[in-house]
Amino acid sequence: MQKKIHIILPRIEGSKKTKNKILKVAIYCRVSKNTPEQLRSLEIQEIYFEKLVSENADWKLYKIYKDVGSGTRREGRDGYIEMLKDAQKHRFDLILVKSLSRFGRNTVETLSTIRRLKKMNVALFSDAEQINTMEVNEALLSILLAAAQEESAAKSENIKFGIRQRMRSGKAVLNHTRFLGYTKGEDGRLVVVPEEAEIVRKIFSLYLAGYGVRKIKRYLEENGIKTVTGKSEWSTSTIDRMLSNEKYMGNLLLQKTCTPDFLTGKQKKNCDEQSMFLVENAHEPIVSKEIFEDVQRRKHKM
Repeated sequence: MQKKIHIILPRIEGSKKTKNKILKVAIYCRVSKNTPEQLRSLEIQEIYFEKLVSENADWKLYKIYKDVGSGTRREGRDGYIEMLKDAQKHRFDLILVKSLSRFGRNTVETLSTIRRLKKMNVALFSDAEQINTMEVNEALLSILLAAAQEESAAKSENIKFGIRQRMRSGKAVLNHTRFLGYTKGEDGRLVVVPEEAEIVRKIFSLYLAGYGVRKIKRYLEENGIKTVTGKSEWSTSTIDRMLSNEKYMGNLLLQKTCTPDFLTGKQKKNCDEQSMFLVENAHEPIVSKEIFEDVQRRKHKM
């Protein structure tokens, strides 16, 4: 005989006011990154919860809200914000979410949001923990949320560890799309773009000839030389950063920035807080080491 699988749904109710009536259900799905694998995961979440709702005679799907972005940051949470606004307008009675770690940025915010939802007679059901916020006390909920936050912190540290290990081996993911002078080769290494490299060399030579960044900017614009993005106007800060970029002499300095707090996700300059990794001869240089070091000496004198 062919094996048959039946899903026995948990009994989920809203508040006393919504008892014994058809519940309007909202689904909240989120993934951290805009990659094919993550987007597929988002699709799987949607399919799973849509099926769950369709198999419950007491539920009616209101809307699916979704986000692509880290749940610990304010950016990329348009779906989450829209969902809370709709909750205030009493457009649904129940929210389904994959796990508590997918809902809210941290323990304090999530607990505060759940309190607000309760006041609006909206229940939150977390599938992973099998928790209905209308049925658990706040003490247990706080413990579960704290555990979810620790899980997010552990994942963040594991990701950082993996990145640091790649850096130790001299590997890095580089942004080459807005990097004048280079493009990405088949092996992932930087490859020189000859016509762009000439512009880079010109900028270095002008600086050593006594031109400041403002004068270099004027020279580039007057001679119709475009930026890497095709703009006619140059930024003095862009020129200044180019003159300090070690990649132009063939080296890579990795982990120039760090993210001290995984909850905010804000990057800052790495001021001896974490190890940095210098990879010499990582790719073909555009300017010689001697020219690059001469430029740095001149910059430090000014």
